[in-house]
Amino acid sequence: MSWQQRSSREVYANHYIRVLEDEVTRPDGTPGMYGLLEVRQPAVFVVPVTADERVVLVHCDRYTTGTSWEVPAGGSDGQELRPAAERELAEETGYVAARWDHLGGQWGLNGVARSRIEVFLARDLTRTSTTYDEGEGIGAVDAFAWDEVRAMLRDGRINDNESTGALLLAAIELGWA
Repeated sequence: MSWQQRSSREVYANHYIRVLEDEVTRPDGTPGMYGLLEVRQPAVFVVPVTADERVVLVHCDRYTTGTSWEVPAGGSDGQELRPAAERELAEETGYVAARWDHLGGQWGLNGVARSRIEVFLARDLTRTSTTYDEGEGIGAVDAFAWDEVRAMLRDGRINDNESTGALLLAAIELGWA
């Protein structure tokens, strides 16, 4: 038996998310309540890689979790995924890319949320601006060798799991993993 929704009630909503409270029947047949965060549009995560095989990351200060190095990312806001990824890369890093590969989609926080992310690999980078979106909590943009990225994953400087998943997909694509 799988999960069965008996009823659903929206308890909060804005332009980006909805919070639902669902009455459910669990896979074992028992009744229950499930709180669910639903992100309205997929997010795009971009792994930018320079010509000398360095990964461009942004240092973010998140209201929810504090600081982390992350891949550039953001909501697609109803835009087609590739143009949304291009926008996020430019806004957050000042880079544009000539080569794009869609590496696939994943679910974020799948135990409590319905939050789709789509991952892109961006190459043949050109820096067109040295400004980035500080209003989003971005304090720095830097490029790191893959060995340093691996160390950052291990020591917690990269602590965003969705960035970690995006980096893994890129590493597989590039033959680094």
